[in-house]
Amino acid sequence: MKKKLTAAVMGFAIAFTVMGTSSASANSKMDQIIEPAMGTPYRIGGTSFSGFDCSGFTQYVFGQMNIDLPRQSTSQYQVGDAVSKSDLQAGDLVFFNTTGAGVSHVGVMVSSSQFAHASTSKGVRIDNIDMDYYQNRYVGAKRVMSNFSYSSYAAE
Repeated sequence: MKKKLTAAVMGFAIAFTVMGTSSASANSKMDQIIEPAMGTPYRIGGTSFSGFDCSGFTQYVFGQMNIDLPRQSTSQYQVGDAVSKSDLQAGDLVFFNTTGAGVSHVGVMVSSSQFAHASTSKGVRIDNIDMDYYQNRYVGAKRVMSNFSYSSYAAE
């Protein structure tokens, strides 16, 4: 009985070690840039950890990767190459019309279905792009990272 219990405990220990190792190594450099900002409150005009607005957040993230973005979401929508929604990947900028007056919100994809952004109500967070709210307000996406930048920062 003692050998079975020891074997079971060892099996769990190995399984958790492998899972921990694989998830830790799956984090991209971009994830490591975004993670410390999670939960930062929303602040209109904000560009720092004391508060971000949506475009201030994306400008900060890409600035950490040595990629310059304009300051406002409408200006960010003018840069990069258009990407279809079915081809989204980590590092792509995604744009939404949340005010009824064109592009008014931006986030950065962290996977093929999730994006990080500065939400006006909940601060910096990750949401699914297919949530009804975002799906109904989706305008488009832009790829501003070169293949080199993608492999350096966003690829897992």
